[in-house]
Amino acid sequence: TYFWAKKHDLIPRNTVSYQGTTFCRFLIDSRWFKQWKKYVGFDSWDMYNVGEHSLYPGPVDNSGLFSDHETQILKEHLIDELDYVLVPTEAWNKLVCWYGCLEGQRPIVRKVVEHGMFVKHCKVEVYLLELNLCENDNMDNVITRHFSKADTIDTIEKEMRSLFEIPTGKETRLWNKYMSNTYEQLNKPDSTVQDAGLFQGQVENYLYPNTPLQSSTATSRNFTTSPKLSSNSSATISSTITNGDSSNSGSYNSYSSSYNYRESPSQPGLCGLSNLGNTCFMNSALQCLSNASPLTEYFLDDQYEAEINRENPLGMRGEIAESYADLVKQMWLSRSSYVAPRTFKTQVGRFAPQFSGYQQQDSQELLAFLMDGLHEDLNRVKKKPYLALQDAGGRKDEIVAKEAWTNHRLRNDSIIVDIFHGLFKSTLVCPECAKVSVTFDPFCYLTLPLPMKKDRTMEVFLVRIDPQSRPTQYRVVVPKLGSVTDLCSALSRLSGIPAENMVVADVYNHRFHKIYRRDDGLNQIMEKDDIFVYEVAEEDAESMNLPVYFRERHSKHTGGSTGTMLFGQPLLITVPRQNLAADMLYEKVLERIGWVQCLGSGSEEEAMDQQVSPEPENGQSEEEDASDLENGPKTKPCSSTPPKLFSFSMVNSYGTANISPLPCDGNILKLNTHSTVAIDWDSDSKKLCYDDQEAEAYEKHESMLQAPKKKATVALRECIELFTTMETLGEHDPWYCPTCKKHQQATKKFDLWSLPRILVVHLKRFSYNRCWRDKLDTVVDFPVRDLNMSEFVCDPKAGPYVYDLIAVSNHYGGMGGGHYTAYGKNKADGKWHYFDDSSVSAASEDQIVVSEPLQTFRSCVTVYSAFGKYSDP
Repeated sequence: TYFWAKKHDLIPRNTVSYQGTTFCRFLIDSRWFKQWKKYVGFDSWDMYNVGEHSLYPGPVDNSGLFSDHETQILKEHLIDELDYVLVPTEAWNKLVCWYGCLEGQRPIVRKVVEHGMFVKHCKVEVYLLELNLCENDNMDNVITRHFSKADTIDTIEKEMRSLFEIPTGKETRLWNKYMSNTYEQLNKPDSTVQDAGLFQGQVENYLYPNTPLQSSTATSRNFTTSPKLSSNSSATISSTITNGDSSNSGSYNSYSSSYNYRESPSQPGLCGLSNLGNTCFMNSALQCLSNASPLTEYFLDDQYEAEINRENPLGMRGEIAESYADLVKQMWLSRSSYVAPRTFKTQVGRFAPQFSGYQQQDSQELLAFLMDGLHEDLNRVKKKPYLALQDAGGRKDEIVAKEAWTNHRLRNDSIIVDIFHGLFKSTLVCPECAKVSVTFDPFCYLTLPLPMKKDRTMEVFLVRIDPQSRPTQYRVVVPKLGSVTDLCSALSRLSGIPAENMVVADVYNHRFHKIYRRDDGLNQIMEKDDIFVYEVAEEDAESMNLPVYFRERHSKHTGGSTGTMLFGQPLLITVPRQNLAADMLYEKVLERIGWVQCLGSGSEEEAMDQQVSPEPENGQSEEEDASDLENGPKTKPCSSTPPKLFSFSMVNSYGTANISPLPCDGNILKLNTHSTVAIDWDSDSKKLCYDDQEAEAYEKHESMLQAPKKKATVALRECIELFTTMETLGEHDPWYCPTCKKHQQATKKFDLWSLPRILVVHLKRFSYNRCWRDKLDTVVDFPVRDLNMSEFVCDPKAGPYVYDLIAVSNHYGGMGGGHYTAYGKNKADGKWHYFDDSSVSAASEDQIVVSEPLQTFRSCVTVYSAFGKYSDP
């Protein structure tokens, strides 16, 4: 017990904090880490199997984090704590000391980078910045390298000198090529990549001082000095840095988001925005706000200059307003087909660190931050008065609402309030004393819930007991909040196999990551999981279902020792709990892998002649340096056993470490509920007798061939009705009743009291918790013109409120990734256009409502305008 407790204590529970002197973190696959926590009893509620050999995690294995196992590049859109955990250097070193690291895998170490200007925020930089490096004299020879945002320009310069074998004494300059024909000379070696504004996919270009330049000026606001250009030079967005001669170069911070040389033949406003590395969410939000013509005209006419509030403690010293104004002018006053909003992104990242990286974010969150930032930067109120909140006290709604709006305007008076702010009415009723509390609160955008789907479609593989039957893929419909029992019942109706004869498992990297209990919730199963359902005999006092893995022996490159690698899909085989001999298990395994066919005549005998024996004494588990678990018993050869196709080992549940060899004779095996067996194939025997193609083959049930049911369409008014429906507060968010003097689960109802002239509607598509992240792909039917909101407004004297659609932000893909685009109605010609990062194309109203073929896109934000509908909306 002390041994396991000691290991438990050496990994503190705050391993993901940023305290201490270590400013880097190591990524570990969360599946391996969860296995380790079970093994050492890390969690107080999960200490029943501490030290259980079958739970031994084996060497640290990050295979599940890689999109390519050779280059070991991380998969896109990995999520902290869901896909990986972060541990400090001390913890990583101890884990590697205890368990080793899978052979050939490099540690995934990332720096902790500080973000933000006023509110400092430390964040682990999981995804490094990819830059393309080349020499100006040979721009076709591009070498890709990854850098941290905390790396300096000098670090990149040294890397390039090494790559291109540039002598130390030779003077060079570095250039930042960030659009097709736009270059920028950078000259601060001590500045970081983040400060320099370098972004994903750029090319660092070396230029020697004697290389002729097209211009002698490097401080132009729109175009920088550029090295010689060629028609076949790389079109990849590029970055460049200057080292040495700085006589004719300016600070990179002085450059605005530069225009593209290629002029756009279209009218103003049809200007795309370059993707700076997963910034499509930002581009989508900006295009929507840009097409709100009253706000855009306000900036184009320079009205904002007289209203900038640099003293507002809640503002951003006017810098967000100025940065946005500069960008709007580029989009509407230039003839550029697209611009790169680098300066704007840098400014946003300074004040909102969550947007400073290169990971996908939510366009609505960016839009909300931007509108709030513009409001505070342009607030005409220089000194906000203190106003005490007053209860309605039974007064008429009209009086209380007017008081609330007046008080709001006394503290908040800006172009954003003029155009975008409305008023909510909130009613709370105590269930015990019937106390009614009415408040009125301003809002800047309307967040509407979507009707929650009650069902969920899952795709699973059914593995039958019959060895001649291939696995079959099924598509089943189950309750979204159901349990594994519901999944088995649904599959039973399609397959005819009794639900009680099914075991559901998550198969990951050729092993069982988890075998689910019947009462486990389906919300534990994510869309990306490979779920296998095994037909088994019911477990009872006399029998059990034994996990069986396939492993192949191979020789290591050093020392002549052998290791094993998992392959194929694991099996669940029903065996007796008692009196199971090794030869009986061998026959049961042979029976279950009936699809294994020896290839060619006499090959079985040839395979037998290989004399497969248990793993030799120096044999090792999957890529381990130590041969057995915790220096446990060694595997010894068995000379009296007749030749067999494979040998057995008792292993941990990961299949990466041997616990003990299984005897070659008829001795009885000692099994328990945690036992896992691996069958080890000699490479030659596997080649002769194991048909990889047949082993991976599967059938598709007719449920997979049927076209998915057309998703039901929800009208926008249904979302509004759902928003204004009365609900009861949950037990974790009760309301304090001033009459009862205690917290109560009151009823709550939202109503719309007044609406703004431009109405931003946010459809709440994303929902998530610790185990489940989901995007609601409900199709919402929203009108393009004449959206009448008057019937939803409580104020009898307000209105009418009739709107026309002017912009839509779309999201394609799932939670944590995907792609954002936008539709916008140009104020000049009244025509619709489609904005996809730097690309702009004409669009029709039909496209906007349907949102792409097969309805793959889903609107996240819609923007309606009442301007032009009435003189005083």
